[in-house]
Amino acid sequence: MYINSTGFYIPSGRVYNDHFLEVNGLTSDWILKRTGICSRSKAAEDEGHNSMGLAAIANALENLPYDIKDIDLIVSASYSPYDTVATLAHIAQQKYDIPEMKAVYASAACSSFVNGLEIVEGYFAMGKAKKALIVSSEHNTYYSNESDPKCGHLWGDGAVAFFLSADRVSENDAEIKHIYTRGLGNVSKGPEGVRLRPKEGGIAMPDGKDVFVHACKYMIQALDGVTNPEGLTIQELSYIICHQANKRIVANVAHQLGLDDDHFINNIEELGNTGSASAAIVFAQNRNKFVKGDKIGLTVFGGGYSCGAFLVEI
Repeated sequence: MYINSTGFYIPSGRVYNDHFLEVNGLTSDWILKRTGICSRSKAAEDEGHNSMGLAAIANALENLPYDIKDIDLIVSASYSPYDTVATLAHIAQQKYDIPEMKAVYASAACSSFVNGLEIVEGYFAMGKAKKALIVSSEHNTYYSNESDPKCGHLWGDGAVAFFLSADRVSENDAEIKHIYTRGLGNVSKGPEGVRLRPKEGGIAMPDGKDVFVHACKYMIQALDGVTNPEGLTIQELSYIICHQANKRIVANVAHQLGLDDDHFINNIEELGNTGSASAAIVFAQNRNKFVKGDKIGLTVFGGGYSCGAFLVEI
């Protein structure tokens, strides 16, 4: 499976740490030390889940080597949709008037994007699609509660889009060598670790320590799941992109692997936790940094619990 083009959208609005002192009593220094976040992106009043996703698609179209009407599958992967019936996949199909295609919504918390990739892989393997679009848009601030001292200061907004093909389209395509996903609902806090119930306070993380511990463990296991089948060790990867939930999680993963910070690429300092879009956004933001032969491992952990990873070779 090949990546033909990537695009992303980050709102220009920023919420800085100082904002939370009066909102939930947390100091800027405390937030920075505990999360690595200095600011987080926030969608404007006239922006939302759908508009951000469409903007990411438009950004990816700038370098797409074929017409968008050639795709036969759109997967919207997210946990913060504006509408759970008419999803972003359907909105995109309508905007670009693409007939005879499948539109699917996938949600697995912060591993939604990776699970969405696996869905695309399955359609390709069955011969039911040849070109696809996966788009992930997270409007966390629409659902988050800033006054929650446990997680109200974490969330940022953003979107990312990948155009994919079963066969290589151009010499500039990057190849997804392997995808790994795993549900972890039977592990520890499981479905209660992180939740989003709009009528019951929005996004909540009752036990952040439990999420932290299991994210550190299972993101490494997920990386093993995509490197081992390719005869690689994690240490042989050119770069690692972790789910941007907490910079201390990235530091812990690096310590366990015996790798220095240069192996890891992050954007959490500026954007906060942009959910299932986060790791893919980092990849799209740095696409021009990667050179032929680079191997990039993207690994994520989702509340629920779940984990996933995919290996990209440039």
